Amino acid sequence: MNELFLPVSREDMEARGWYYYDFLLITGDAYVDHPSFGTPVIGRVLEAEGFRVAILAQPDWHDAEAIRAMGRPRYGCMLSAGNLDSMVAHYTAAKRRRSEDFYSPGKKAGLRPDRASIVYANRVREAFPGLPLVIGGLEASLRRFAHYDYWEDKVRGSAIVDAGADFLVYGMGETACREIARRLKAGEKPGEMNDIRGTVICRSSAGDCAFPYVEVPSLAQVRSDKAAYAEACRVQYAEHDPVRGKAVVQQHGERYVIVNPPAMPLTREELDAVAALPFTREYHPMYEEMGGVPAIEEVRFSVIHNRGCFGGCNFCSLAFHQGRMVTSRSHESVIKEVEAFTKHPLFKGYVHDVGGPTANFRHTSCAKQLKKGMCADRACLAPTPCPNLDADHRDYLSLLRKLRQIPGVKKVFVRSGIRFDYMLQDKSGDFFAELVRHHISGQLKVAPEHCIDSVLGYMGKPPIEVYERFMEKYARLNKQYDKQQFVVPYLMSSHPGSTLKDAVRLAEYLKAHGVRPEQVQDFYPTPGTLSTCMYYTGIDPRTGKKVYVARDYHEKELQRALLQWTRPEKKAMVIEALKKAGREDLIGYGKHCLVRPDTPPARYNKKPAPKSVVFEKKNDTRPGKKGRK
Repeated sequence: MNELFLPVSREDMEARGWYYYDFLLITGDAYVDHPSFGTPVIGRVLEAEGFRVAILAQPDWHDAEAIRAMGRPRYGCMLSAGNLDSMVAHYTAAKRRRSEDFYSPGKKAGLRPDRASIVYANRVREAFPGLPLVIGGLEASLRRFAHYDYWEDKVRGSAIVDAGADFLVYGMGETACREIARRLKAGEKPGEMNDIRGTVICRSSAGDCAFPYVEVPSLAQVRSDKAAYAEACRVQYAEHDPVRGKAVVQQHGERYVIVNPPAMPLTREELDAVAALPFTREYHPMYEEMGGVPAIEEVRFSVIHNRGCFGGCNFCSLAFHQGRMVTSRSHESVIKEVEAFTKHPLFKGYVHDVGGPTANFRHTSCAKQLKKGMCADRACLAPTPCPNLDADHRDYLSLLRKLRQIPGVKKVFVRSGIRFDYMLQDKSGDFFAELVRHHISGQLKVAPEHCIDSVLGYMGKPPIEVYERFMEKYARLNKQYDKQQFVVPYLMSSHPGSTLKDAVRLAEYLKAHGVRPEQVQDFYPTPGTLSTCMYYTGIDPRTGKKVYVARDYHEKELQRALLQWTRPEKKAMVIEALKKAGREDLIGYGKHCLVRPDTPPARYNKKPAPKSVVFEKKNDTRPGKKGRK
């Protein structure tokens, strides 16, 4: 038993003198008591409210006995698939089974089930009939509506229906989970709680919704009509705002899934309070003999200073999970956390990251959001920055300067992705300069994603000339400060809107700029994103217009191979792709060519002359001799 951690067994509880407990928290991840892991955050929040909380990490899902191990909790069970969608944790974009799981002890794969939220919920229902059940985390959050499931290639219903849960908590769930816990303790029944923001409930009538609401096409409609699916997706995104957003109702058979408006983001003071909870910032000692939990290595000496993202990338789940309204922690809170690093025996003086969803966002994108909310029909940054955008980096820069001065700190790095287009809007340029001078660990991660503006438009990214301006300034600053630092560009193949010809042009662009990417992300249609809607429907939900989609697996392979044209094992696919795209001019020996042909030209096929000289047969005129060689 380790009293610094939340109890993980009946023995732990008895050692504390507990003969009952209030909430069972189940997670598909190993138990890492760190603020980067969602389930421990909810556990610590409930603990701070005076509740007795136990954590059951990666239980055996084949038998309800594993769920019963700590006994029936007094008030309820809250469960999550973990920090990742369980299907993403298990499968690549090519639907191949992954061999490792960094959120499990020793990177062992297979310690959580597919669609873990649903499977765990079924076991809880078997173990504790009638117990109030809450599902949450990223997997549940992005599956709160009827959604396209890439792995089954079909539309599935809301996760709350499949799980048979009383509540689905979406987004960052501290406020909703605390409210549910308080009201369950007060004796209120789950069926009476219709008015909690940030929750999804299932009722027999849309009239049970406690908020003004809009109804979107039903599960039956979005399954049979892709235009209806796209329209439902558009409305769901438009209403996902804590200030002006309405509830969204979607009929599922004879029941109605009611998605209440989002909870307001935590204030700075509330974020500070969560960060100050007594996290050990380590994995539980029970994993030591199994090799620990590798996911801790990236976050042990990193700071999450913000939440939310107004970047608006259409393939990213952040906008639909954390929301677009950015909030951040105080300088004092972050400084206190880094000062604690310096007392850790493993700390070598390097703060690995001061970031979050997007590192260089510290405040709302414009002043009016706090009163009017985010614009329903306007992105903050793409295709062009909004005139109201506030790109002031002074607060973030001031924080980084203070962290650099802490005794025992040698370097403070920014390793989370940054929005280069947002950084370029800051007229002073001070942050860019100090980023290059002090906060890059050899490589800076940025995400141009593509070079074709039409594809970038479908992605929700700025035109390529913005990236080029960023790279020019980055090169100048590195030269100015005598630095040899590089950029790691994130690139994506096969995103909706990208044709084979577009992939060829991207490969040409990369070659012309001396970029040879070792890793390329093939577009992964994860639940709940605008890009996944485009992939399934062939419709851009923002405009209702058709969009080209590379759905054929082989074409996706060809697009990806083009971006890795230098790899020998990709040569055959590159040649095939170039021929299909009508770009055989790129197969050859010229400087502009991507790949050499399979069969060299005739001048390269000449056999070399033999080393020994062969004499012709001649007549020997000497007496008594015949002809010889």
